[in-house]
Amino acid sequence: MSPRTFTASITSIAPPATMLCLAALGTAGVACAQPAPPAAQTLPAGPMRIVVPFAPGGSTDVMARIIAQRLGERIRQPVLVENRAGANGTIGAAHVAKSPGDGRTLLLVQAGYASNPSLFRNLPYDQSRDLLPVTNLASGPLVLVVHPSLPVRSVKDLIALARARPGSLNVGVPGTGSLNHLAAELFNLNTGIRTTSVPYKGTGGALADVLAGNVEAYYMNLVLSQPYVKSGKLRAIGVTSAKRSPIAPDIPAIAEAGVRDFDLTTWFGLLVPGTTPRDVLDRVHHDVLQVLALPDVRERLAGDGLTVVGDTPEQFAAFVAAETAKAARIIKAAGISVGQ
Repeated sequence: MSPRTFTASITSIAPPATMLCLAALGTAGVACAQPAPPAAQTLPAGPMRIVVPFAPGGSTDVMARIIAQRLGERIRQPVLVENRAGANGTIGAAHVAKSPGDGRTLLLVQAGYASNPSLFRNLPYDQSRDLLPVTNLASGPLVLVVHPSLPVRSVKDLIALARARPGSLNVGVPGTGSLNHLAAELFNLNTGIRTTSVPYKGTGGALADVLAGNVEAYYMNLVLSQPYVKSGKLRAIGVTSAKRSPIAPDIPAIAEAGVRDFDLTTWFGLLVPGTTPRDVLDRVHHDVLQVLALPDVRERLAGDGLTVVGDTPEQFAAFVAAETAKAARIIKAAGISVGQ
């Protein structure tokens, strides 16, 4: 996938955008450049929709409702959350891809968006043409946890044990092709070890089995892991981001153990239909960044283990392209298939 080239010029930076650029520098290493507030451009009157391509109650839905509430207050128009679940988010994405590009319909996706072109042979839309990136809202790492009965206390210990017992260590994954699954397979690829990924239909089953010791390891949400880690029911040995997380700075990054090119995070981003004019995209981008700059929004996301990013459309397009290429490499090398 190649990101769409934008020709609009980049001008001055508003203070909230500067704050978000600093956050982006701390998490993604991106350059700091934001368009000036497009004051002359106004969106059509009427409700705005944030389409969530998953069922209500999940992390993507929660993110959408946080953004929708404060965005509605800012633009003084209703912002509705519409759930269109199915096929790993592709049904909702296809709906938005075919919607008018008037700035009233947004798509909120998570990291699995980058995997879909490799998991599904015939997507009903072209991600590089039919959907335009607005901004990466926030991101955060998963954490690799093991059952305390496993005689490992570090990533290096796990690698050594896996080499001594090839194929015998089981890693729970909540869904074939999920970010958790990609993390497990990337770990195998970049260390040369072999573990067995055990798929579950959701996070509940995978977590229950690692707590029971039925599987030895699991990549899980960092915040959700903390009670189990503190009580000794699980042992955290590494986070999947390139650097340690401010949420749990005592847990080393997996990359610190010498695992090369290991950087996978859960992220949430906004997109609009591919027919959206640049001035309309800029208006949406500006309003969303104002929401992300609000202290209560940043604190709420931090409570979920996420760091606000708030990058430019160009930066987000480049990020999605890189993540899509990374997912394609892992899926091909590991032979991951969802049977489509």
